[in-house]
Formats: sequence, C-alpha cells, structure tokens
Amino acid sequence: MTSATDPHPHTEPASADWPPPAPPTAPPDRAPRWSLPALVAILVLAAVLYAWNLSGSSMNTFYSGAIWAGTKSWKAWFFGSLDPGNFLTVDKPPFALMVMGLSCRVFGFGTWQMMAPQIGAALATIWILHSSVKRVWGHVAATVAALVLALTPITVAINRDNNPDTLLVFLMVAGAALALRATRDERLLPLLGSAACFGLAFNTKLLAGWIALPAVFALYVYASKAPWARRIVNLLLAAVVLAVSSFWWAIAVSLVPAADRPYIGGSTDGSAWDLIMGYDGLGRVFGGEGNGGGGGGGGGFSGSAGLGRMFNDILGGQISWLLPFSAIALVGGLVLCGRAPRTDLKRMALVLWGGWTVLHYVIFATAQGTMHPYYTTALAPGIAALCGGGGVMLLDALRRDRRWAWVLPVAFGVTGIWAIVLLRRASGWNTWLWPVVGVLTVAGIVGMLVLRSGNRARLLTASVAAAAVAALAGPTAYAVSEPFGSTGGGMGGTNPTAGPTTGSGFGGPGGGGNRGGFPGGGELPGGTGQSGRNGQAGGFPGGGEMPGGGQAMPGGGTGELPQQGNGTGSTGTGTGQAPGSTGGTGGTAPGGTAPGATGEAGQRGGMGGGPGGMGGADSELIAYLKKHRDGAKWLLAVSNSQSSAQIELSAREPVISMWGFTGSDNAMTVARLKELVKKGELHYVQIGGGMGGGMGGPGGGGNLSTEVSNWVKKHGTAVKESAYSKSSTSSSTSGTNSSSLYRLDPSDVG
Repeated sequence: MTSATDPHPHTEPASADWPPPAPPTAPPDRAPRWSLPALVAILVLAAVLYAWNLSGSSMNTFYSGAIWAGTKSWKAWFFGSLDPGNFLTVDKPPFALMVMGLSCRVFGFGTWQMMAPQIGAALATIWILHSSVKRVWGHVAATVAALVLALTPITVAINRDNNPDTLLVFLMVAGAALALRATRDERLLPLLGSAACFGLAFNTKLLAGWIALPAVFALYVYASKAPWARRIVNLLLAAVVLAVSSFWWAIAVSLVPAADRPYIGGSTDGSAWDLIMGYDGLGRVFGGEGNGGGGGGGGGFSGSAGLGRMFNDILGGQISWLLPFSAIALVGGLVLCGRAPRTDLKRMALVLWGGWTVLHYVIFATAQGTMHPYYTTALAPGIAALCGGGGVMLLDALRRDRRWAWVLPVAFGVTGIWAIVLLRRASGWNTWLWPVVGVLTVAGIVGMLVLRSGNRARLLTASVAAAAVAALAGPTAYAVSEPFGSTGGGMGGTNPTAGPTTGSGFGGPGGGGNRGGFPGGGELPGGTGQSGRNGQAGGFPGGGEMPGGGQAMPGGGTGELPQQGNGTGSTGTGTGQAPGSTGGTGGTAPGGTAPGATGEAGQRGGMGGGPGGMGGADSELIAYLKKHRDGAKWLLAVSNSQSSAQIELSAREPVISMWGFTGSDNAMTVARLKELVKKGELHYVQIGGGMGGGMGGPGGGGNLSTEVSNWVKKHGTAVKESAYSKSSTSSSTSGTNSSSLYRLDPSDVG
C-alpha cells in the first residue's frame, strides 16, 4: 500500500488516474501567501467570539470573589482565598486566579481586566496548535485545526468565562507541543518545558491537568531517537520538573500552620493534599466524597456516565460534532503510516493528539464524580489536530490511491448525518440549517467520488470545501449564538454552555434556554436519585433542596435559586427578580447600586448583584451591616461560597463562607465561631434559610451546621427584618417572622 505520509513510498506507485504533483515553485519551508492572513483571520474571529458583549456575559461569582479578594490581600492571592480575610479558599489550586488577579491588580477589578488574560490564553492556544500542526502536516492542516478549535461551541462558552479551564487547556496544549518538538529534535529543554507546563496545569485544576501525560510519555518513549539510557535520564529529569511545578503550592500550604492559613475549600481536613486526592482529584473520576453531581446511573450535569456520554442530549451539541470525523482520521492516518519508520513525524503527531483525545474522552465519559459540560473543552485541541492533520492525510490518500477513495467521503458523510441529528434535537431553532447541511454534504461527497480522477483539482477542492462547510456549519451556529444570540444552554458563569438547550437533567442544559438558575428550569435538583455528598438522595446533600429545606431565603424569597438578573453592563441596572420568589424584599437580586459601591453592584456582567443574585441579601441589608459592623473583620458569615461571593462583590467587604461551595466543608465549628466573635472579628451570622449548606443539605458534614445554628440561636440576638428593610412583609407584624440574621458580641461568648 502506498503511504500517504512516508516521504519514501515502499510499494506501488501513485494511482495512474491522478497526475503526480508538480515540482514546487518555492522552497518547501516557505509559507503560501494565504497562510498567515488565514491564521490572522481565525484569531480575529476567535477574539470576537470570545470578547463580544463580554460585559453582558455572566461570570462565575465564586471565582470573581476570590479574584477580588486577591486584589486586596496578597495572602488571599497566594492561597486562592474566597475573601480578603482569608477564612476559606476556593476548591482548586489558585494558579488561574493568580493570573487574573495580577491583571486586576494592575488594571483594576472588572470583567475586562479579569478576562484579558483568559482571552489572551485562548488565542495563544489556537496559535500554538496551528504552529504544531503546521510543522507536521503543513499549512492547510494547520488552518483547519485552528478553525475547528476556534469554533468548538463549548470552547467558545468557557473562553467567555472566568473558570480556570481556558488557562488549563492553554498550558496542556503548550506542554504537548513542546513534547512533540522535544521528541522530533532530540532536545532536553523542550521536554523540561513540557513538564513545567503540565505542572502548572496541575496547579490550575489538579489531576485534570495530567490527563494527557500518558500520551506524552508514550510519544517520547516510542518515537525518540535517543538511546534508551539517555531517554530514561531525560524522563527522570522531566519527572523532577513535573513534581516541582506540580506540588510547590501544596507543599507551601503544608508548611504554613493551619491556624495561620485559610481552610482549603473542598477538603475534609483543611489540607491541600486531601483536596488533591479527594473531592477535586480522584473523586471526580471515581465519585465519592463531594462528587455526587455528575456520574453514576442517575444523570447529572452531563448525563449518565458511559462511553456514549459525549453524544447525549446535553454534551452532543457542545463537543461531539467532529468526534466521528476525528476518529476516522486517527485510524486512517495510523493505517497510512503503517510502514513508516518509528520516528515518522506524522505518526508521532497522531500518537500524541490521538492519545490526547482518547484519554480525555474515556475519562470524561466514564467519570463517576462531578462532570460539568465545560470540562469537555479539553477534548477540543485533540479533535482539531486530528481533523486538520488526519483530514489532509485522507485527502491525499483519496487523490493518490483508489483504494482510499471512499474513506474521506464516508468520514464527511457520517459527520453530516450526525450534524443533522444534533440540529434536529434543537426543536424550532434555525430549522433551515439542517437541510442546508444535508445538501452541502451530499454535494461534497458526490463531487469527491466523481472528480477525484482526472485533472480536475479545483473542482475536487470545491467539493471538499462544501463538505467541510457542512461539517462546520452546526458548531459555528452554536458558537455564534453564545456572544450574539439570546439562547444559551447553561447557568451563566457557573455552568456555561453554548447554543440552544437540548438536554435535561439537573445542572444540564434544558428548560427553555434561559441562562439563569439551574439549567433545566432554574430549579434545584430535587429527587433526582443521585448520591449526595453525605449519602442522601438528590444531587446535593439533603436531597437537592435549598438550605433550610425550602424555607424563606435570607431576606425573603421562597428558597428557589435566584434567576439571572437583567443587568445591563456597568450601569448595574436591572430587575434581578427571581421567578417564583414570593414575599420579602430580599427575593430581588439587586441590580442597582449597593451602598458604598457606587454603581458596582451587578456591574460588568454579573460580578455582584446582577446575574445570579447575591445570595438573598439586598442593598438595604448590606447598608445595615456596614452601619453596624463596629470594626469587625468580616461583614457577615453565610452558609455557602456562592452566596458569600455574591454579597462580597456587591458590598466590597469580606464575607465568610462557612461550608464552602458544596456546603460540606468542615470550616466553621462552634469553637471557631466563638473565637471570631470573642475577638470582635465577626458580629453577624445568617442562619435559617441560609444555614443548611452550600447548594442545599447539611453544611460541614451534617452535624456542624446544626451545632452552629443552635449555638447562634441560643446566644445571639435575632435581627428583625424590619430593622433593615423598609418594605418588610406583613408576617413580621403577626409574630410569624423568623429572622435568619443574628447579632453576636464578645459578651455572648460565655
């Protein structure tokens, strides 16, 4: 069989029905004139998709709060604390927060200042992938890979958000590209650089940053030209760099006494090592402590675990459009490399990017723990590289060997059929698109089969282009809808997705396309049958209800998660009214100006009281807390991190999250609360509707919240709603008003 990749074919000559290529008119290393403009155009397109209307996009207030804290305290910046008082950290290492925090320290805190490094990293990822693919497969393949990566729907969604995955993918792609260069050029420095990149990726999102490492290891062991002894030494040196760059933060945290550092969010004992091995590490893959939200047999943010997960109603439109094509391109490319030497560059790249894709696919598909749709953005670089490089190999084989004439048409045919299936899932959304995809796919396939022979290269190119346009039409429509459309599949910054809502299941896209609350209608997942962190029914501990089991939200409301407000950029205007909230003034997510913030509340795309509300505390309550703070270090203590971050961003004051993001961190105990109150560092605690846990259920493992709640009620002084609200409900006059806000003073600690 003629190799489409080996520069020295071993057997039969090229097919007689296709003329041999003309001698090159320029040196092989000279780029065609269209290559650089095409790359620039793709980068400009990506920049528009990632940055357009960014001020109106919802950020994840969990990370926004930590970034703001890092601008006020270097200690908070280093640990990744949720507040500048350093009570509790986020549930991940802080490297991404450090990068965004430095930008905000230099340019001021705001959406653009926070997102500039993220967008820069996203564009750099495209450039690095283009460069890496170009060195192996040429400019056409590199351009296709860059375009596919730029237009992947879930990648567009996450690159418009302050979650750490954008920086994670950048570091992993940089590490993979350096590893390929180290293997190709027999150089140690790029290999060490690759290890450093993967180590920093680990400090961005722990074990998720290491998923591609087995592919890098296999590449170097299999394809390096160095003698075995030198290979082993080089790998050992790289392992040292990897260990140092991965564990420096965890070691530094361990060297600081527990009393002098914040509680590490997501851990059970306040240590970084428990976070690495548990909730945010192996727990994401195997389930267990803190990871009841994504796997098992009960569905979740990304649907039930299984090898078909990437194609389900939730994830299909986010990442799977070109998965069939990339799989065929990978297998076909490896077969075409069959007789090439071990050091063949194309085989190296296929091993690397194919291994990258397979590893991420299997882990994401079978993960029993929390699995958000946006995790799958890590699949995009591998899919893009295989579509570009493998696609060019299949095209070359189609031209030169009639035995391969059917492979590329089949790849496009399967891709077109799957695109139609995905588009038809979005009932009523751009119904004209799927027939266009079908017509272009058929026309392209027929053209490839008819025009492959003879001197009709331009017509063949047009046929391939038609099929490629059809393959990219669906993901492009999903991607463009994120910055320019009105529909969206997920919860703003907490669970960003692109395109129309086509799936259901708690936390997954669904329910009419509104971008607020929990996707699927904005309600918390009650009765889903999933295992909670504390072994209870429901996606979150306690059966999925809001803290307090449906009691009134602090300051009013029914206990439903507040929906997105209608904030309009930096003005902070908007209603913010949570659908279904009844009674009380606190049911309104403040979209106006928080006292002392001068228009900061709800500004710049939801950093504060705009999209997502601010945990039920309105501007009147914030004003009251500030007025009666009496020199306390923290303005307030609340049950969970999302609420504390939202209040903090509106008030621009430190707020304690007692139980962390999931409501299960053992951060606040009665003894710790007594200590804070006795020192005068905390006066106000919010219990009742806000005490039960992060997103519902017992905080601190079930018993701590009860102990703290009982102690606060016994020793604290209840603050009536009428003390801070001008429009308190009539229930307060009938004696049924049970305030969730308590005042504590040093004299209350006996």
